[in-house]
Amino acid sequence: MQLVQQLEHATCSQPFTQLGMVDDNQALLVRVWRPGATSVTVKWQNPALADISLNSVSNGGLFEIVVAEECRDEIYQVIASDGAHQFDYIDPYQFKDAAYHAVHFIDTAPENLYKQAGAQLHRIETQHGLGIDGVRFCVFAPNASAVSVIGDFNQWDGRVHPMQKTSMGYWVLFVPGVAEGERYKYQVKDAHGHDLPHKADPLGFSAEQYPSHASKIYNHSSYEWNDSAWMASRDADKYSRPMSIYEVHLGSWKRPDANSDVRYLSYRELADDLIGYVSDMGYTHLELLPVSEFPFDGSWGYQPVGMFAPTSRFGNPDDFKYFVDKCHQAGIGVIIDWVPAHFPEDGHGLARFDGSCVYEYEDPRKGWHPDWNSCIYDFGKDTVRQFLVANALFWLDKFHVDGLRVDAVASMLYLDYSRNDGEWIPNVDGGNENYEAISLLRWMNEEVYKHFPDAMTIAEESTSFPKVSRPVFDGGLGFGFKWNMGWMHDSLHYIARDPAYRNYHHGDITFSMVYAFDENFVLPISHDEVVHGKGSMLHKMPGDEWQQAANLRCYAGFMYGHPGKKLNFMGNELGQSREWNHDSGLDWDLLNFEKHAGIQALYKALNHLYRTTSALHEQDHQPQGFTWIDHNNAEQSVVSFVRNAKTTKQKVYVISNFTPIPRDNFRIGVDDACELTLALNTDDAAFWGSGYSTLSKVKSSPVAWNDRKHSIVINLPPLSTVFYVTCDA
Repeated sequence: MQLVQQLEHATCSQPFTQLGMVDDNQALLVRVWRPGATSVTVKWQNPALADISLNSVSNGGLFEIVVAEECRDEIYQVIASDGAHQFDYIDPYQFKDAAYHAVHFIDTAPENLYKQAGAQLHRIETQHGLGIDGVRFCVFAPNASAVSVIGDFNQWDGRVHPMQKTSMGYWVLFVPGVAEGERYKYQVKDAHGHDLPHKADPLGFSAEQYPSHASKIYNHSSYEWNDSAWMASRDADKYSRPMSIYEVHLGSWKRPDANSDVRYLSYRELADDLIGYVSDMGYTHLELLPVSEFPFDGSWGYQPVGMFAPTSRFGNPDDFKYFVDKCHQAGIGVIIDWVPAHFPEDGHGLARFDGSCVYEYEDPRKGWHPDWNSCIYDFGKDTVRQFLVANALFWLDKFHVDGLRVDAVASMLYLDYSRNDGEWIPNVDGGNENYEAISLLRWMNEEVYKHFPDAMTIAEESTSFPKVSRPVFDGGLGFGFKWNMGWMHDSLHYIARDPAYRNYHHGDITFSMVYAFDENFVLPISHDEVVHGKGSMLHKMPGDEWQQAANLRCYAGFMYGHPGKKLNFMGNELGQSREWNHDSGLDWDLLNFEKHAGIQALYKALNHLYRTTSALHEQDHQPQGFTWIDHNNAEQSVVSFVRNAKTTKQKVYVISNFTPIPRDNFRIGVDDACELTLALNTDDAAFWGSGYSTLSKVKSSPVAWNDRKHSIVINLPPLSTVFYVTCDA
């Protein structure tokens, strides 16, 4: 019998036509499949109907019997025995409509994907008032010849629960009795019937670590949020608000005690420790390296496999919700790094999911990333586009995150990214722009801001691609912000030079203002700058021990004065001596030394100054918020500029001396007759500076200087940035 062979070999693709209530030769059958069973009895939910013993059709476990027409819509339970064990369960193949519901309207809105597909807890109300709880499984594998759901509930036997293929390429099945916390995967056979590695659910909400990499049933409705005040107060206008971001790799910010038997702090432990630290330091936001489930620690999360599951290294999804919740209650926003550019080829993941390129471009000239040895999503496929946009919405919806920093945008935009001639395929116009990726990013941003107008998206984009952070209706990509990689590269090259030679490279520190308002920039000193032999921020600096620390402090002051939101990777604020290592925590013991405690105190003071001084953040993205005083003083390696508030008359004069030579009686022009107060001096003794004497208050005089009618005279400390503030009346 062909059906028996299909069931025994898990190759049945249309079980709804063969199992459950089946019309066969004008007779109504109940047909049950239970591999290895020697007897099967059907027990009706309707007490008026008597139990029925089914007839064996084969030795493999197929049973059937003719029933009366009035049984057609009745719910039944199966009692199966293999001689040694008894299995009582409600037959899933009587719930065709419930299973097919998974694909109703699934393609009409991107968010329907995570609301309908994957493993959804579901309850069926029956005519006899007895609800049936279970899980509705739905997975996209359009070119598979057969798919079964396997898990704890069927002893991982692919013969037990064959799934039904729909016309849309989704495979569906409702399995009664499956509950939250149970593990599962999909057994997939390719178009030729060959077995593939067992696949984790692409829409799985929770996952186990190695070696199983199994997905787990999870209920998103169970967590009770306590961040309503934060969510109600989120403002869509992020541009005039202070934003100082602390970028964190959760696995290596701090490690458990050496005597602990666990490898990482949990989400809940981090909530108790990290959030308090971030609040005390004055940061406004946390940015987390990707939390989407990933198989390899050394990828830091940038090779994700479970896009819809926060990594279980640190706890379950409720634990991550608790972490975000506590951040919000403490007034801290949460940004997560999001990776829609590529994914690894691990067997349990998305790569060749059904034996074909379901998620990736088939041609390796488009579908394989040479830098990261990973697959590139096919940005032109409707199903892949929906998958990615749905995932962006998912994190904002289910986890209340406040923003997505989108990784490796440049690699998405250009077909020839990191490729030589002949290794890439031009677009239809013969160019190198990936029109499909551009269209996807625009759609993603439109959907995010339509559904979550008070959230934000941030692009890590390193080229001069136009209008990355401009609205789609204006021809832009639609991001809220863009990392200013040009500022980062130029300023780090400048500060790494010996001060004796900085005068020859003065343009490196001033050039960023040529394009500073072309985009809504974030100034990033990220994890990428303190790994792979680049050295820590402190050790990028030239000179002896004191000069290294002074250069770092001066540079940090310049960064906080410069237009743009701020981002610093964990450890920068400690003056970490070694490169970041994801396998160990930060060197917190350094704070026992005055130098490092002083650097930390400076970052705390800079955050406080930035947050409380409107001129330093209100017009971060408007030309009116910045004016050069003197950008031509290459000889002394001094730059000076003024930041202007929008809501008040407040001005902040920022002067950076990038040499170890103090400048006594240094004159700079000011806009008006005024009295200025020293708000911060990076050379202050409290920051392990020299404490060089400089004025705490200074009045202007009517002496023309720097093309201004008024000027002040100050002592400019060595390797320092000073902030002088006017009254803000």
